[in-house]
Amino acid sequence: MQAPYNVLNQKSPNYVTKKFFIITLIIAMTLTSLISSVLAVFFSNRTPSYRNLSTSSLQSTTGNKLTIDEITSKNADAVVEIMTTTGGTSEGAGSGVIVKSNGYIVTNYHVIDGATTIAVRLHNGKSYSASVVGYDEQTDIAVLKIDATKLNAVTIGRSSKLSVGDLAVVIGNPLGKLGGTVTSGIISAKDRKIELENRTRTLIQTDASINEGNSGGALFNGRGELVGIVVAKGSGTGIEGLGFAIPIDSVASSIDDIIEHGTITGKPMAGISIYDGSVKDKSTGKSSAAVLIAEVNGSNAKAAGLKTGDQIVSIDNEKISTAEGLISAIQSHRIGDTIKLGIIRDGEEMTISVKLQSSAEIKK
Repeated sequence: MQAPYNVLNQKSPNYVTKKFFIITLIIAMTLTSLISSVLAVFFSNRTPSYRNLSTSSLQSTTGNKLTIDEITSKNADAVVEIMTTTGGTSEGAGSGVIVKSNGYIVTNYHVIDGATTIAVRLHNGKSYSASVVGYDEQTDIAVLKIDATKLNAVTIGRSSKLSVGDLAVVIGNPLGKLGGTVTSGIISAKDRKIELENRTRTLIQTDASINEGNSGGALFNGRGELVGIVVAKGSGTGIEGLGFAIPIDSVASSIDDIIEHGTITGKPMAGISIYDGSVKDKSTGKSSAAVLIAEVNGSNAKAAGLKTGDQIVSIDNEKISTAEGLISAIQSHRIGDTIKLGIIRDGEEMTISVKLQSSAEIKK
């Protein structure tokens, strides 16, 4: 196992899997204080009650807040252990999340990358051979399929609805040997900028304990809904409680696409090129950060009336302050959805509705 990661030195952060994946961790904001985490490890064999996904696509739901024990009972059977071999000799381990009761499982792409065999072990100890349905290397998501039905699947939540300080519960397979381990803590940050494999990602940060083998595991909110897929950790001497997860909103449409088509047929796009710029307040003369439109290249965006130079201040009545934040919000939708963009043009505020198109359609 690799030595713990020292955030202050910014050396050797690692994906939380037994394979050796080297990542560079960049904390974009100065860490001020981390609220102490509460660790609770459960090896529960009780029969849980669940709310399964019953529609053809991943759906978000709402519900009352649960205790950690209730969240565990609801979801323990929906998180699996993943074992891989590469070339017949190298072994790896990770975690996965059942998203469909007929055997569809989501994990990290880096967990199964290069694997020649993939096995999945359920919480009840039963093992299956798994096939790769498809993956999105850019978002580090892969979908596996096992020959099983009537499985307990997670309920999908909305990561955009999380608040710093909310309860966070992680279920996974730490060290590749402790499947079904549960840890708890809080949501430490919603939009932490992390560099993984030379690509900047926006991730959820939690202080719930995360270890090697947790990659692909589940991050649940206080309602027991899946809000993130565990992807990385950082730790070091005197530094603990740095775990990261992919926001489910940013990959839900990709998961749907892979399940339906076996590949990413296109990501939802508004048909505009945007950038982080600045605008000057005419009354005060002060400049402030702004998301600006550089180009309108989608037919729907053009028809809606968006123009180069427009300042985007909100999407669906939620404020937007960065281009990356807008992109993440758009990608939480599906192709064909209509979004409402709050615009400032020549000092006048307005709302423009745009029907999202596929990236493949816009690039034609």
